[in-house]
Amino acid sequence: MTSADLHTATGAYVLHALPPAERHEFERHLAVCEACTQEVREFSATAERLGLAVAETPPPEMKDRVLQAIDSVRQEPPQVAARGGARGWSRSLSRFALAACVAAAAAFGGVAVWQHQAAQDARSRAHQAEEQAARLSAVFTAPDAKVTKGRLKDGATGTVVVSRARDKAVFLASGLPALPEDKVYQLWFNDGGTMRSAGLMGADGGARAALLEGPVGRASGMGITVEPDGGSAQPTSAPIGLLEFPA
Repeated sequence: MTSADLHTATGAYVLHALPPAERHEFERHLAVCEACTQEVREFSATAERLGLAVAETPPPEMKDRVLQAIDSVRQEPPQVAARGGARGWSRSLSRFALAACVAAAAAFGGVAVWQHQAAQDARSRAHQAEEQAARLSAVFTAPDAKVTKGRLKDGATGTVVVSRARDKAVFLASGLPALPEDKVYQLWFNDGGTMRSAGLMGADGGARAALLEGPVGRASGMGITVEPDGGSAQPTSAPIGLLEFPA
């Protein structure tokens, strides 16, 4: 890897998408590069938030409802995992959700009986998080994946990973400032000077990762703007960053 490549490998490193030789080389680079070390720390926190997104803090009254239901509700049998091996990084999210539920039950001092609808909702959220993680990983690990990194306003940095074969792109941001409640970050494809919406990104700031919505198509790059809550049909403010897609 060249010196430039090393500075753009933070996202792939966090998602364990680097081959062993490149991973070892990048870890040696981390020992002497404070900027990349900070980005790895922030991207790792983002990946952790993806896992936390499938967990939910139970309401205070849930303990009483569970204890009252123990004698009257039949416990669901455990699900047996299908054979064929683990599904990798994305499968770890469902294991995290299960561990969170078990921990909550232990805190109640006994085996909790889940109400059917609550269990269905939890499984649905875990499935959605799995799918999102798998889509991000598919772009990072695509054989033709290429990376571009650039500076955004206010000291933030942006990285875009593009797979033309998959017709998808992922945007990683580090150091974004938090926005007011009535504002949101919006991503855009640059189609020859015409901006096409590529979805919204949370306003919390910090480190973020997002799969751009829609196909890459013939887009030559992407941009990010600050828009009213809910997004806009076309940009209403100057972009805080523009990144060209790799050739």
